[in-house]
Amino acid sequence: MAGSDLGGRVAPAGRVSRPKVGVLALQGDFREHLLVLRELGADAVPVRRASELDEVAGLVIPGGESSVMDKLSRTFGLAEPLKKRIAEGMPVYGTCAGLILLADTVRDAIAGQQTLGGLDVVVRRNAFGNQNDSFETDLDIPELGGPPVHAVFIRAPVVESVGPKAHALGVLDDGRVVAVEQGPLLGTAFHPEVTDDYRFHSRFLDKVRG
Repeated sequence: MAGSDLGGRVAPAGRVSRPKVGVLALQGDFREHLLVLRELGADAVPVRRASELDEVAGLVIPGGESSVMDKLSRTFGLAEPLKKRIAEGMPVYGTCAGLILLADTVRDAIAGQQTLGGLDVVVRRNAFGNQNDSFETDLDIPELGGPPVHAVFIRAPVVESVGPKAHALGVLDDGRVVAVEQGPLLGTAFHPEVTDDYRFHSRFLDKVRG
């Protein structure tokens, strides 16, 4: 890919399109995603209300606390518009808590917790333990090409089962699924935005441009 290197950083060289994409900015590490997307040539903006969601062609849902994001999205009137845009095919990339929000089914959810849905997967919250159990590892992701992805897991979920509509992109050595894709939807249990490898963000932007 023009403008890319083995680290996964992709410059906007050769790209005539500067898509306007949003990052859900209710809670979590949305600032890091905004920086990555802008470096990749996107017009990236924070999204906190439905009117802002109407203006973007794709959305990143960042890591953070999934139950808090769920409550805030409903409080700010974003949950139903988000579900509608997802159902209509808007490209969405969810990392960590974002993956939980995109999952059709969540295990170990707190009482009353809801998801936006869209990904035909079952996800378990905090599958690897608490903050002290965070870890890093390298993952082979054939669809991305290049070297392994250095994945950072922070209070991460895990995909316990993948339905027929979705497929696994990344799997740990023990067989647990930590990256999935389903048409315009992309989800990772880890945090590419805290590394120098932006291939997952580039894949998301390709969906938006496509």
